[in-house]
Amino acid sequence: MSPDSGAAPGLRLRSWTGTPYRFDPGALALELLPTGGPGPFARYEVLHEPADLVGWARDCRLRPTPVLTVARREVLAARRLRDALWQLALARVAGEDLPAAGLAALNAAAAHRPLVPALAADGSRTFGEPATGRQLLATVARDAVELFAGPHAHRIRVCSAEDCSLVYVDTSRPGRRRWCAMEHCGNLHKARALRARRTTAATADAATADAGPRAGAGADPEPGAEGA
Repeated sequence: MSPDSGAAPGLRLRSWTGTPYRFDPGALALELLPTGGPGPFARYEVLHEPADLVGWARDCRLRPTPVLTVARREVLAARRLRDALWQLALARVAGEDLPAAGLAALNAAAAHRPLVPALAADGSRTFGEPATGRQLLATVARDAVELFAGPHAHRIRVCSAEDCSLVYVDTSRPGRRRWCAMEHCGNLHKARALRARRTTAATADAATADAGPRAGAGADPEPGAEGA
């Protein structure tokens, strides 16, 4: 992941081919999910050291970027919170009850003191320093509480691509978002659909050609052949 230099929020991810694309999950809490997760998502783990959590804070939508002091135990706490968010998000997508273990982990993280906003001498917004990893996680957890209890909770979705598991919340007015990113899975779907249509058309053309008139079929009999 890397920060998106544009004004729009979102993470800068890379596809399996190495192509960069912007993914906006729509909420701070959901930006933690691409760092790894439980079960099959463990192979994507990127939170190993305190510097990794600091890097995620730099890349996410939190602005301004907080100045953090992160302990190793807070990295483990971040992974526990992230795994709980996976459980809760997938349960919401499936229309199931929110799991008790996930709720307990989320609420425990949210109970801590969050990042404290402050006004700098130049009139800009900042965060009180020094800030800890625990405060960062409390801020993420409180964002998740607002997300799961908010008006868009029913719009938490998994990307429609069969080979993509990225989770987002659709906050658009029409509510018709299907893809993690149109420039990634959306475009891949369009390309595959186009190839499928061309293949179908080519197959149909070949079948029509095979079924066409063969040499001599329907031709008039040779002179003298009739009554021979």
